[in-house]
Amino acid sequence: MNNGRSLLLEIWRQAVAAVDGRRRVREALTGVGPGAPWQVIAVGKAAAAMTLGAIDVLGTEIAAALTISKPGHFPVELDSHPQVEQLPAGHPLLDERSLAAGARLLELLDSLPQERRLLFLISGGSSSLVEVLPARVSLDDLARVGEWALASGRDIAAVNEIRKHLSRIKGGRLLSHLRGRDTLALLISDVPGDDPNVIGSGLVGNPTDEALPTDLPSWLSELLARHGSPAATCAQAIARRVIATLEDALAGAAQAGRAAGLATRKAGHRFAGDAVELATGFCHEMKMGPAGLTIWGGESTLRLPAKPGRGGRSQHLALAAARLLVSHDELTLLAAGTDGTDGPTQDAGAIVDSETIERGTLSGLDADDCLARADSGAFLEASGDLVHSGPTGTNVGDLVLGIKRV
Repeated sequence: MNNGRSLLLEIWRQAVAAVDGRRRVREALTGVGPGAPWQVIAVGKAAAAMTLGAIDVLGTEIAAALTISKPGHFPVELDSHPQVEQLPAGHPLLDERSLAAGARLLELLDSLPQERRLLFLISGGSSSLVEVLPARVSLDDLARVGEWALASGRDIAAVNEIRKHLSRIKGGRLLSHLRGRDTLALLISDVPGDDPNVIGSGLVGNPTDEALPTDLPSWLSELLARHGSPAATCAQAIARRVIATLEDALAGAAQAGRAAGLATRKAGHRFAGDAVELATGFCHEMKMGPAGLTIWGGESTLRLPAKPGRGGRSQHLALAAARLLVSHDELTLLAAGTDGTDGPTQDAGAIVDSETIERGTLSGLDADDCLARADSGAFLEASGDLVHSGPTGTNVGDLVLGIKRV
């Protein structure tokens, strides 16, 4: 029986292609006039692809490039460009490599010739990949903040607002190092509202200093009060352009669905909140709605136990949905990150159907137990439902696609 699995995967691929970092940067830079040489600084999960897009257009006008990304997100093609310095760093948690990347970034900016033009290429993941800490804040402090954030279930925007207060370069603080140079920033957005001041915790944003939540644990409130960075007090006007968004990926999915002859419906709002609760809502919409393709985009949250198993928020959402698809042969659902990696795994997400639970159970696993232990990836591997694409060269959030057949 054709249950739409291959079609869903192809629609997801076309949605991701619509926000490809290399293509989007190439399009954005076409027509940029000649001038002084460029220094490229690319940070994020899509940094390598974006760097290649800049090379495609600017070529020898690029004097040098610094590309900071997640390990495994550097394509071999980048090695053929000796002017590109490649630095892998920590993600989703900061590590020593993130601090080394931050130190290298400031060293580079402070030593550049004044006439050098700057091109920043920023995408999701930047918050943990590069950092410069206040004097008395340690990596252990940041690791504790990161672990608390992952376990708290807070959305990424709230977490990054806290991170900004423990940084010397985010929230507009990096701008003081630009020293009036001609600067262009191209950004791929993975945040609600697509605000350049929020993308990458405002790494190239204007100075902002939003009020912190009042329900933080006492140790975190004390850390912020004692050692948090002061708000940025100066700003340099730079040109910023958001070149790819979640809405662009949703439009790509809708176009692919229509081209496949499916009646297509796109959700009217960005999803957020608990992955299990969202799965329940998505399955209800599919069961009650008309036949065809339904498209959702956003980011779910997941509260992690003390010792989580394997998986990420998309896999967790997919397994929660699979429990509700039993006996519904007409329904198939895909949940996957547009960056090709879901949480700390090498899988993008999963495609589940009415037989997912049976397949995993026959392998000796229990879906409820795996969900309770945040071990959805183990179940979905046993059921044969994981989606593995490798790094995609973009990062605009998560997609959930559902097909209902007549």
